Amino acid sequence: MSDKARATVAIVDYGMGNLFSVAQACRAVGLAPVISDDPRVVERAAGVILPGVGAFGDAMAVLRAKGLDRALTDYARSGRPLLGICLGMQLMMSESWEFGHHRGLELFPGRVVRFGSDNGHRLKVPHVGWEPVYPAGDWQGTLLEGLPAGVHLYFVHSFHAQPARPELELARASYGPEAFCAAVAQGNVTACQFHPERSGPAGLNIYRNLARRLGVPAPQEE
Repeated sequence: MSDKARATVAIVDYGMGNLFSVAQACRAVGLAPVISDDPRVVERAAGVILPGVGAFGDAMAVLRAKGLDRALTDYARSGRPLLGICLGMQLMMSESWEFGHHRGLELFPGRVVRFGSDNGHRLKVPHVGWEPVYPAGDWQGTLLEGLPAGVHLYFVHSFHAQPARPELELARASYGPEAFCAAVAQGNVTACQFHPERSGPAGLNIYRNLARRLGVPAPQEE
């Protein structure tokens, strides 16, 4: 596929995340990824991915220092696809209680809390591994379309998002006795706590759905 036939997807670089794995997954489905910390690149992209692994407060400080917080909130209002992954999902919430209290991007109303914060469960963190993920809403027409209920996807996290409104939840999973939100969606903005780029063929299908949403057929569909 020629570069002209590919849709440019900006992968936001704020120094925290497995950027190259995300870029590789994008290329595999016919997208043209650009890793950048330039707000202007974000503003011009056909699609944007906000990945991340690390501390919420540190990540928000970098996003604000580079002007990426404003670029992302403006982009969310543009109607173009925006995908958050792992810490990227958490950053899209209103606030986090990870090592203090921090304001997020506020794309989704809700908070980010540590496992066991609400019920006293003493769960080993980080939570690392494959877990079955189930619909909390209709997956038809979303980036999770085509995945079966109970699909196993890969997680690495100690904190999780709690959306303020149940209708924002797209998927749920469990860690031990504790159920948690695994994905959220509202309009053009989707976010997932799991890592689709590390979740094998099922995860790659999420990138394939993103490519379709951008009008780019995956290479094997040509």
